[in-house]
Amino acid sequence: MNEFIKAVPLDKSWRLINHGPTILVSARHHGVDNVMAAAWACGLDFSPPKLTVVIDKIAKTRELLEQSGMFVIQVPTAKQAAMTLQLGTETLATQPDKLVRAGVELFNFDGFDLPFVEGCSAWLACKLIPEQHNQQSYDLYIGEIVGAWADKRVFENGHWLFEQAPAELRSLHYVAGGHFYAIGEEIIVGESEKK
Repeated sequence: MNEFIKAVPLDKSWRLINHGPTILVSARHHGVDNVMAAAWACGLDFSPPKLTVVIDKIAKTRELLEQSGMFVIQVPTAKQAAMTLQLGTETLATQPDKLVRAGVELFNFDGFDLPFVEGCSAWLACKLIPEQHNQQSYDLYIGEIVGAWADKRVFENGHWLFEQAPAELRSLHYVAGGHFYAIGEEIIVGESEKK
């Protein structure tokens, strides 16, 4: 496991996806792990912290998270762009060696029987809040964040530090057709301080 990983207080956990990154969703059920890329995820609530993510009906990850009731949202880095694209275009249903082919390395946090992807900049362990209508009609899933961690080289004291971190640790933002942007430079308006 990465020596730079540090726990994030749950009351600051929503900040890990508030900047709109492409994310990886992973889940485990009965010894089967899967990871997929997704672009539509956002914070929903602060206390307890919750998030939403859109997962298509064809995704094997969707089946695993529905069966287990748990999933992980993680923020991949610019260094992981090729892996992220591959995880978003291949399916475990027809490619059982998908994770190996994409070069995914998984690890665990104590107390969480979930597949966390090595090398990301942030990880959110989530408990599924079942909402059958939203899931079936809109492919929209709600998760309560029950654990949060980040790479302290890019997230410290509740704030992203992309402007100080190596470029390969910046978050990815997907456009289309294999086209990503890495997050850019910060812009501070007025004399507001980071709180």
